Amino acid sequence: MSRPPRPQHDPKSVSFEAIREAAARLAPVAVRTPLLHDTPLDRMIGGRLLLKAEPLQRTGSFKFRGAYNAIAQTTKSAVVAWSSGNHAQGVALAAALLGKRATIVMPSDAPRIKIERTRALGAEVVLYDRSQQSREAVGTRIALATQAEIIAPYDDPRVIAGQGTVGLEIVEQAQELGLVPELVLVPCGGGGLIAGCATAITSLVPDVAVFAVEPEGHDDTARSLAVGERVANAPGIRSFCDALLAPEPGEVTFTINRQLLAGGLTVCDESVRRAIALAFRELKLVVEPGGAVALAAVLAHRIDCRGRTVAVVLSGGNVDPELYAQLLLAQGNATAALF
Repeated sequence: MSRPPRPQHDPKSVSFEAIREAAARLAPVAVRTPLLHDTPLDRMIGGRLLLKAEPLQRTGSFKFRGAYNAIAQTTKSAVVAWSSGNHAQGVALAAALLGKRATIVMPSDAPRIKIERTRALGAEVVLYDRSQQSREAVGTRIALATQAEIIAPYDDPRVIAGQGTVGLEIVEQAQELGLVPELVLVPCGGGGLIAGCATAITSLVPDVAVFAVEPEGHDDTARSLAVGERVANAPGIRSFCDALLAPEPGEVTFTINRQLLAGGLTVCDESVRRAIALAFRELKLVVEPGGAVALAAVLAHRIDCRGRTVAVVLSGGNVDPELYAQLLLAQGNATAALF
């Protein structure tokens, strides 16, 4: 698939060297999550699938990487963040490890398991109504009142560099297998994970095609890439991929992504449900809805993977037990109905 030429990287953005420095900073505390390969899913897509298993990261998602990298570089004694759950847990744990106080602004409808675990990690949780309030406004007020530093969920170069260590590891682990990724698919909300991954991966594999994957109705990055400027999602559209419901691409992240990405793909909730069930059955992994969209895209043949080496990021595994059980049961019943 053809891609637009990549202009020289914005020097005010995130450098490959910053990702290398983040990797060194994270080495003592983060998990170098496995890159799964030679799974039964290869046969389903007709190619070689490499699966980066970030549900096995500390706090159950990639978000710990960026949070720790950012907080390790602040001199303030307190931090504030806003998040539906994964960034919240990453900030809470990173702050605890680094001796900082953390306050997290979370939507009241976030998965209960994410709220409970954020509190268990020692952070103060402030709930807000995402239909009525701005999380940025709530968090900014708290930061001003407490003289805390804001750790943004994606639009912070330190956070992006930390997330970029996922991409760095993908290339290094693929090389250990004697492989070079041709396609890389990454879940995308505000764009921090894919901005960091694309920076690392394209620095090491210039001809790779990196695609953002989003839920239907929340494809702001795909639409923004198509027109060359940031566009927002329509208000009120819902998806059960709660980790990917950013209103629009980040300013910093889109600056990177419009230079480095080959495009954007979208998947429906039903495709995500099937991917979650398949990850449980074939990979023995718990993957949350937002963390499964890239896998859903390859399984739903949203891109041609035949004969190619394809890396997919499974970005998180924090899902409410009740929802997960219902999903697996429904998918099991649907499969049984086919026979």
